[in-house]
Amino acid sequence: MTAQPRPDPSALSDVQLAAACASGDRDAVRLVTAANNQRLFRAAWSVLKDRGEAEEAVQAGYLKAFAAMDSFAGRASLSTWLTRIVVNEALMRRRAALRRRAHLEAEGVMILDKYREADPDAPDAILAREQLRRLLERAVADLPQAFRTVFVLRQIEGLSVDDTAEALGLAVATVKTRLLRARRKLQAALAPDVRTALDGSFPFAGADCAALTERILAALPPRSWSGAPSPQRSP
Repeated sequence: MTAQPRPDPSALSDVQLAAACASGDRDAVRLVTAANNQRLFRAAWSVLKDRGEAEEAVQAGYLKAFAAMDSFAGRASLSTWLTRIVVNEALMRRRAALRRRAHLEAEGVMILDKYREADPDAPDAILAREQLRRLLERAVADLPQAFRTVFVLRQIEGLSVDDTAEALGLAVATVKTRLLRARRKLQAALAPDVRTALDGSFPFAGADCAALTERILAALPPRSWSGAPSPQRSP
């Protein structure tokens, strides 16, 4: 019998795509991570306010999600489901970090936040963009955490109110209120000519995105990746 060609993962529904990932379809895993890396990174950053910590939270969240992919039932979109897992992972890490910090501070240990310096050899235009990006990230980072995560998911990632509420486990009315308050705080903190640049902030694409995908694939438990069939799409 002639083997049927594997379907294109990009043509699958969310439930079928999750099933393909659960069965070990490497192309499906790549598609899911490439489509969601930036959103999940931004969501994690909104909780942790540290790029390295956010990346680790995303990787850990992915591993938990792929281990449970066969339980995805499609009640929310796959992206929303992943976002909730990563946000929960980031919140757990934030709580653990706060406990560690309290313990260290009780012992009189000084904690210094990491700060990335711009490349001094970069052209002036690139440096200016980098400084602007940092200004915007700091302004959003200064928002209360409850407002910050809602703002990043709604305003920067473009999730709907319903999807944001689902991802964060909040009421729709709460999402709307927090977004309004976040916008008011930012309007008070940022000059009008930089507010419009928010969409370009918190970049996590290109080499960063590709590297994270490869780390996820390398960290997944061994499976029969080559030749694992993807589920057929329903007619």
